[in-house]
Amino acid sequence: MTAPRRTILTLPALALATSARATEASLDALLARHVSLPADGVARVAYARWKASAADMAALEGWIAAAAARRPSAMARAEAFAFWANLYNALTLKVVLDRHPVRSIRDIRSTGVPFDPRQFGGPWRTRLVTVEGRAMSLDDIEHGTMRPTFRDPRVHYAVNCASIGCPNLRPRAFRAETLERDLDDAARAFVNHPRGVTVLADGRLRVSSIYHWFREDFSGSEAGVIAHLRQYAAPPLAARLAAASAIAEHGYDWALNDAGAG
Repeated sequence: MTAPRRTILTLPALALATSARATEASLDALLARHVSLPADGVARVAYARWKASAADMAALEGWIAAAAARRPSAMARAEAFAFWANLYNALTLKVVLDRHPVRSIRDIRSTGVPFDPRQFGGPWRTRLVTVEGRAMSLDDIEHGTMRPTFRDPRVHYAVNCASIGCPNLRPRAFRAETLERDLDDAARAFVNHPRGVTVLADGRLRVSSIYHWFREDFSGSEAGVIAHLRQYAAPPLAARLAAASAIAEHGYDWALNDAGAG
């Protein structure tokens, strides 16, 4: 009988794996302290409490610096997805914390880039971090890297824009080994919440603007969006979506997901 094979990591590979686990754990600790999920199902961040902690502000900055020193181009797909999602969310938190108190992330303007009248506010074009020699903004991470690289609509459930209308910020970092389950959980949580989809009295749908702004990521049509919603709908919602064939309206709440705002 042949003995089972064991995976043997070289010292550099072992060091990288250990570093990744330590990086995820340090982000876990920050998120666990400051992210909560109230009864309304919308995750909130205790921005004022976080900002008042010099240690936790420094820890977030340190986490971002450590993440930026890694090489996502050398990572397997799931690890790279988790890396970019975690980095996006950490950067968004830092942007809001640095400017808090604000009513909305849209009140924070992009800097260091030409004014674009087509933009409706927000910090998404400011270059915030350098990864593998490339200065990157939040838009670069989401629209220039994650969406075209992974071609997975669940990107939209992974990245958080610090708003009530956004899919929830997880209280833990994403990890390669649990990524598929975590993305599906995030999709189900959003789809089955009224800010994801609501069936109106006439049977048509009111959906999140995410499904309007990024329709191409959901098969490019209303039918594709509805099929996606059915895929993640729990039985009560699925029964109501069974006969749905049209989207009547869409909306998005840009109010800050602030635990102290209520």
